[in-house]
Amino acid sequence: MTAPVKQHLIDPEICIRCYTCEMTCPVGAIQHDDTNVVVDPDTCNFCMDCIPVCPTGSIDEWRVVEQPYTLEQQYAFDELPAQDDIALPDASDAEQIEAHETAIAALLAEAHKGTGGKTRAPASASKPTINLYALGNPATATVQGNYRLTDTDGENDVRHVILDLGAQPFPVLEGQSVGIVPPGEDADGKPHLPRLYSVSSPRDGERPGFNNISLTVRRERQGVCSNYICDLQKSDTVQITGPFGSTFLLPSDPTAHLLMICTGTGSAPFRGFTMRRQRETPGARDSLTLVFGARSARDLPYFGPLKKVPDQFMRKSFAFSRAVDQPKQYVQDKLREQSDVVASVLGRDKTHVYICGLKAMEEGVEDALQDIAEASGTDWAALRQQMREEGRYHVETY
Repeated sequence: MTAPVKQHLIDPEICIRCYTCEMTCPVGAIQHDDTNVVVDPDTCNFCMDCIPVCPTGSIDEWRVVEQPYTLEQQYAFDELPAQDDIALPDASDAEQIEAHETAIAALLAEAHKGTGGKTRAPASASKPTINLYALGNPATATVQGNYRLTDTDGENDVRHVILDLGAQPFPVLEGQSVGIVPPGEDADGKPHLPRLYSVSSPRDGERPGFNNISLTVRRERQGVCSNYICDLQKSDTVQITGPFGSTFLLPSDPTAHLLMICTGTGSAPFRGFTMRRQRETPGARDSLTLVFGARSARDLPYFGPLKKVPDQFMRKSFAFSRAVDQPKQYVQDKLREQSDVVASVLGRDKTHVYICGLKAMEEGVEDALQDIAEASGTDWAALRQQMREEGRYHVETY
């Protein structure tokens, strides 16, 4: 009998098809087809480089198997197979697995330092549809509008793009993402891969009753897809894949409090959360807390509309790192500045924490939350783990 081995797999339900792992893998072990992203068991050397860069934790899956799942089997996965009971024929095999388990555990512990780890969907969240449209059968959307959100004299060009899906079914929940397929080929002559963008509209559309979605896109100087999207004109057509994402979702409990921490276009899912809550419970009080970071007010997406959201509905704090004649402030500084309020929110058993934006923000936010929790006598590591297990702690950083 062949000795069991540890196999690296990717969870197709959680994976958002951003292809970051594939681009990061130094040995080319990660591949994709029109549906799934998979790991070649004959090539993977367990270097763990792909673990920290995954925004969802879908890459961090392992199974002990007697025969590794083939690429063909992995491409056909709709969900990960359960761990099989493995028969150990003799002590030498047991020792081999134990040694392998110990080595992988050590690598995982190192890879997870400072990362958000995996999360679960809120228990009350609606069931998401995922991967309805893949590279082999993308949906076609028509541009309804493309609006600049930031001042023309600001450092960033951030756009609000509305896409009409017409008669195509495209069920999407707040917090999910879609892939935009830019036309053309890369330097190797291969078609461009989709780029992932969070949906910034609620599930019933930018306008209720219309089959449309909105995206929040920042123009990157060398960004193939961001420049393509930011230059789109009304009536242009776009190829879309998705929707993706099954954990970074809104609880359907209107009494749940949302602590939302973001930078830049990481605000996109929170716009969808806020609009959904406003439509569901317009008279609610103390429903949301938002901590939003940007270089300046001119570079902060949706700054004007956010100021119109009643304070009794959503508590708002803005951190500006490049404001004229003001000291630099980041989201973690705002959290500490309002430590009493944040500690009170963290102490509620219905609070959900969401962190979205650049990966550089994650460590500072984690440190601030730990300091705030522990100053109030709370073991932050234990609380965070409990919130993860209950589907109340969510991180997507890039």
